[in-house]
Amino acid sequence: MTPRAAMVTTGFGQMRLFRAGRGPAVAVLPDLAEAAVVVAARLAAAIPSVAWTVLELPGIGGSAEIEPATHAGVIAAVAAALEAAELAEAPILAEGFGTAFVPGEGPAARVVATGGGRARARAASGLAPPDLAPRPDGTHLPALFAHLRDAAILDPADPLRPLRDGPPLPDADALHETLIAAAVAPRHYQALWRLAADALRNGSPDRPDLDWRDAPAAAAALARHDPDAAPLAAAAPLGPGRIWQDHVDIPEARVHLRRAGPDAKTRPLFVLQSAPGSAAPLRDVILGLSEGRRVIAPDYPGNGDSTKPDGPVDIARLAGWMWQTADALGIDGCDLWGTHTGALVALEMAIQAPHRAGRLVLEAPPILSGGFTADILAHYLPPLRPDPFGLHVWQAWTMRRDMFLFWPWYRRERAAGRALGLPDPDMLHDWTVGLLKSGRSYDRSYRAAFEYPTAERLARLERPALLCAGPTDMLVDALETARQIAPDRITIDATPATVWYPNQAEDAGRETIRRYARFLDETGE
Repeated sequence: MTPRAAMVTTGFGQMRLFRAGRGPAVAVLPDLAEAAVVVAARLAAAIPSVAWTVLELPGIGGSAEIEPATHAGVIAAVAAALEAAELAEAPILAEGFGTAFVPGEGPAARVVATGGGRARARAASGLAPPDLAPRPDGTHLPALFAHLRDAAILDPADPLRPLRDGPPLPDADALHETLIAAAVAPRHYQALWRLAADALRNGSPDRPDLDWRDAPAAAAALARHDPDAAPLAAAAPLGPGRIWQDHVDIPEARVHLRRAGPDAKTRPLFVLQSAPGSAAPLRDVILGLSEGRRVIAPDYPGNGDSTKPDGPVDIARLAGWMWQTADALGIDGCDLWGTHTGALVALEMAIQAPHRAGRLVLEAPPILSGGFTADILAHYLPPLRPDPFGLHVWQAWTMRRDMFLFWPWYRRERAAGRALGLPDPDMLHDWTVGLLKSGRSYDRSYRAAFEYPTAERLARLERPALLCAGPTDMLVDALETARQIAPDRITIDATPATVWYPNQAEDAGRETIRRYARFLDETGE
């Protein structure tokens, strides 16, 4: 049973939860050594007649933007999230370090705790994350993976030996999900661990501690006579000038969205990502274009925080998914901004439904020779599979780093060096986590882009479009090719920056955003 993600908006910021199973609700506060999505799947597999609703604590995964500054602050944020999700009266199952953050209000008899003894022993042992500040060499990510693996394996009362009696050990996929949740904001994860450990050492409520085998049934019994859980609701906006996150369902996937701007009557704008991560790197584009217009930036199914459908992917399928996303949002027509792979998705959307597409900004669409395309398809997309020893973490970091150093990234030779420059460690960390989120399916949208007949499809475009690229974009040569093949309705412009790239001058980025906005605001065909 695949858990469904949802966002709730509180006065502290947005928090994410995962639901699996059907029936009355039990709210779950998970341990910090197991991802919420893994906990939801495990509980629903054991007892599917309960709507297990597992909260990501402040600082973790989709709740990572909330800084866990104090123990009381985390508890208050948890209480606010439960209230927003209509779970304030639901029984609570608290696991491991999650037992440190149970809200104090409400009937204590509706709380089931498990793993509290192990958590207190872990706190007493001093087992804690290492320094997780992103480092230029990327070694903080393997260190985080090793910490999470040890937290699952070792006996907290005797950390030199494995725990012999406890929940089943996580497999490679579960460890991968836990790594991603902890790695979104590693400093926040480290702070949350410290707050939990301190609270447990200093006398956090010592509730009866049920065996891990018995706790789910005990929590389910508390919910037996409750009404069925309320449906997962759409998230509320955060306010002007802020990006907020939400989800919509389409037939084959649950699509994660970043949204910004007013719910104005102007034509909304879809902002479409490059492969292979998420729309997260497009933050400045989303905010820059959201003044006076509604902006929606989906993660493609198979990428980022959207679900991962099976089967091959091509640009036509991605475009169809984006129109289905528009349908789910009640959007009939929209303008389109896309970069790299996203430029091709925007182009195909306009070809599929020209009556729904307004104006297009196509940034650096790949227009490559047949021989270069074949070389890329053969070497650019190695498998990225969760590994029980964390080897894939190092692979993802090195691939992402080399993408800034060489074009194409696998051609590690002097002549292939790029002038762009490496991003700072925090930015490179975020890009790597985006790649890891896409995981096994990271290559599908990439492959679709390289297989797409861009030149042929450009000739079929009927909508007005701006085709552009910044000077440090590895696909900037597409501008010269486009001048030779593009129809007259396409305006071709060399923009001052690629706004979402590292090492771009601020004034160049602002001018580039202005050019996008001016084109989108024009009227007429």
